[in-house]
Amino acid sequence: MDATLTSGTRPTTSGDPVPSGCPAVPAAARVTMALSGALLAGVGTSFGQAVPALSSASNSAGPWFVVAAALCLAAGVRAGRSALPLAMVLGVVLLELMHVGYWATSNLRGYPDSLSITNPWVLLGVPAGLLAGAVAVSVRSRDERWRAGALGVSAAVLVGEGIRALLQLAATTGHATWVVEVVVGVALLLLGVGTARTPLGRVVALGTGVLGTLGVLGAYLLISG
Repeated sequence: MDATLTSGTRPTTSGDPVPSGCPAVPAAARVTMALSGALLAGVGTSFGQAVPALSSASNSAGPWFVVAAALCLAAGVRAGRSALPLAMVLGVVLLELMHVGYWATSNLRGYPDSLSITNPWVLLGVPAGLLAGAVAVSVRSRDERWRAGALGVSAAVLVGEGIRALLQLAATTGHATWVVEVVVGVALLLLGVGTARTPLGRVVALGTGVLGTLGVLGAYLLISG
């Protein structure tokens, strides 16, 4: 598997490229838009915390993980082993830029916030970003086992966080946001199982989803004491 970016040309039988109907967006532009999107996601999170209907979602990590993976895809990452390290690094950068956007906006709005290397969420942005980048690459793989695993992992992040919130936070934040997060996660898991064409692919999707959920839930419970 090779790392490629979307091309604005298509080959002919002679080997000469012919412009396609839709011109390609340059790779540098896609990456720039993804980085800008990460900053804006952080800005939006700060404002979202002041909106009652969005406050719980804006205080959760699952949506940020999904946004980071989606922005990696928007940046043009492609399936391939050579693409994986670059995508994982990009995932970390995107999540940390979300922190920067949130930190800057919150302070400008008069809500003091610190951005430190010792901040637990900043630290967690590293493994979460690596995983988001890996998911973005795997979901575009031609190997259904990688696609199934990517959907299973994404489901695990959402379901694990949602269950933890229902157990520990729902009394003060309400149940709706966390129920929606769990439902979306389960839907992703079912998508991974349902789209797998082989028994092995279904096992990979289900296994990563279930075991990943237990891992995410256990990590949250350990951190929260």
